Amino acid sequence: MLLVASYTATLHAWWQQRSEISALEQANRQAEQDIDELHDEIDRWDDPAFIKQQARDRFGWVMPGEVGYRVIGVDGQLQGEVGRLDDPPSQADRAWYGKLWGSVEQAGEPPTSPEEQNPDEVLENP
Repeated sequence: MLLVASYTATLHAWWQQRSEISALEQANRQAEQDIDELHDEIDRWDDPAFIKQQARDRFGWVMPGEVGYRVIGVDGQLQGEVGRLDDPPSQADRAWYGKLWGSVEQAGEPPTSPEEQNPDEVLENP
C-alpha cells in the first residue's frame, strides 16, 4: 500500500510538471507568432505603397491631381469612416523632464501676487 501511495504522488507530480511544460511551450509558440507578426508589420512600413495607403485611409490624404470628397449627411455630420489623429498628450501625461523644463521657464518670469494666482493652477503646476 505504501508503495502505491509513493508511486501515485510521484506520478501526480510528473503529470503536473508535464502540463506546466506544455502550457509554457504553448506560450512560447504564441510569443514567437506575435514576434513574427510584428516583424511583418515593420516590413510593411518599409514599403512606400503601404505608407501611402495608410495616409489615405487614416488621414484622408489624396495625391496631387486627385479630388477628395467627404459625404456630409443631413445632420451635418461626416458619413462613413473618418480618419482622426490621436489627441495631443495632456498636461498630466507630460514626462518629468518636460515638467522640469516648464519650471525652468516659469522661474524666469516675474512673480505674481497671491491675488492674481488661481489656486487650482498653483496646485497643478508646483
